[in-house]
Amino acid sequence: MLTNFQFHIEENLHKNRLDKFLYDEIPLVSRMYLQYLIISEKCTVNGKIENRGYHLQSGDLVKIEVDVKEQTEMLPENIPLDIIFEDSELLVIDKPPGMLVHPTKGVRRGTLLNGVAYYLNYNEQAEPKNEKLVRAGLVHRLDKKTSGLMVIAKNARAHRILSNHFQRKLVGKKYFAVVEGVIKEDTGTIAAPIGRNAEERFWYISDDGKHAESNFRVVKRNADTTLLEMEPVTGRTNQLRLHCAHIGHPIIGDDKYGGREFSRLCLHAARLSFYHPNGNRRLEFESALPEEMIF
Repeated sequence: MLTNFQFHIEENLHKNRLDKFLYDEIPLVSRMYLQYLIISEKCTVNGKIENRGYHLQSGDLVKIEVDVKEQTEMLPENIPLDIIFEDSELLVIDKPPGMLVHPTKGVRRGTLLNGVAYYLNYNEQAEPKNEKLVRAGLVHRLDKKTSGLMVIAKNARAHRILSNHFQRKLVGKKYFAVVEGVIKEDTGTIAAPIGRNAEERFWYISDDGKHAESNFRVVKRNADTTLLEMEPVTGRTNQLRLHCAHIGHPIIGDDKYGGREFSRLCLHAARLSFYHPNGNRRLEFESALPEEMIF
């Protein structure tokens, strides 16, 4: 049963993060489910879609549609994970293409977080590892079709710190993309605002959209494709895919935005660097170009 919640932000509640405010106000459902609703654009602030880290202002009007009976516990599943780093605070995982990061209403199983929930809480005999359930903290996302590096927080403190670092752009992210055609420039910047068609539920380049900027560097030119290293300066949904298509070089396998049909989307999160939540130590990780992306 869907319930519509509406909140007018008072002076004493301003500067709160949107996700934290909702978790405090709607304790019947999990934080993960509320974050999913925000990511899925079921929540608006003054009629607009905002990200979960949006800092509320006095007078804001927040609306959200919640199914209070929704099963929000993460179903653990014994799914193989390519874990390249782990300590007491976090995991760094190399996600395969074709895997959703988190469950949706239509897909409850087989996601990365289903596998992480199992890994953090059960051993090979399916006995609990801990007396208290460990909830993975999703700090950022990759599209289902995109492969590569992701960091997952193992506790609330690490999640809060890493999320803050992402918000402050202290995290380094670089991708490999194989695109259609041969790009002549060795380097470049693509600046094209990205908007959303609310009725059709898709993202597109729009003059009245939000600022979006991506840098690229040519790694290799082939007969009819180019391997790029790409760095998203901003973090809009489908940004790299849209920007490549915008300059006339859609990503191979991205049939949604003009790329040829292929066995996968040729977009891979290859480098990830960030500060460890326990101090100023900088961690840097790399993931090799997948074989199927070698042209």
